[in-house]
Amino acid sequence: MNCLIVDDNKLARTAMKQLASHVEHLQVVGECNSAMEAYNLLQKEKVDLLLLDIEMPGMSGLELTRNLGKKRPVIIFTTVKKEYAVEAFELNVADYLIKPVQPARFIQAIEKAREIIDSNQGELQVSDTEFVFIRDNGVLKRIRTEDILFLEAMGDYVKLNTPQKFHAIHTTLKALEEKLPAGRFMRVHRSYIVALDKIESIEDGTIIIHKNAIPVADAYRSALNNKLNLL
Repeated sequence: MNCLIVDDNKLARTAMKQLASHVEHLQVVGECNSAMEAYNLLQKEKVDLLLLDIEMPGMSGLELTRNLGKKRPVIIFTTVKKEYAVEAFELNVADYLIKPVQPARFIQAIEKAREIIDSNQGELQVSDTEFVFIRDNGVLKRIRTEDILFLEAMGDYVKLNTPQKFHAIHTTLKALEEKLPAGRFMRVHRSYIVALDKIESIEDGTIIIHKNAIPVADAYRSALNNKLNLL
């Protein structure tokens, strides 16, 4: 796991590098003294983790996080102030460290980040042979895409439903939507993606698949009708 340290204080960057040097499999690949410098670097380089200060001249760490959007690295905020914590966690960061950071607390935050990175990289992968691989208790399991009936968002997890059983995957419905074949799967509701060839019937805004009733949101109804080639 590689990381980038972003802080306008050189002593703070040095302290963070020293903490990182004691964590196995954590590599500092660079440091920036401003959020703008970090933003420009991240347009060109792939970084797994940002150790990001909040209060910096020009662009703050909070503003950088918003500007990076959904394709951003995992972020751990490092700051001397506690009052940004609520706003920070609303941005779905991995952790919030108060300087000076204690080694045990630093390790705890890094482990949180590592879990997020591992889940993002391995929860679902699509192969060239119409299979998906899901991570189940640390083991990659192969499932045929033609066996998938529908996917349902449930908090921090997505239920991948097959005729035999369901699998709970720690990811988002949006992430899976981007990975599944668009010609075979379609989002029909903010909480549901269905396999189009598994639809048995549609009545009163409800799809029936394998005895499961799935709502169709008005925003998706027209697109669904086009996909189904209604006569």
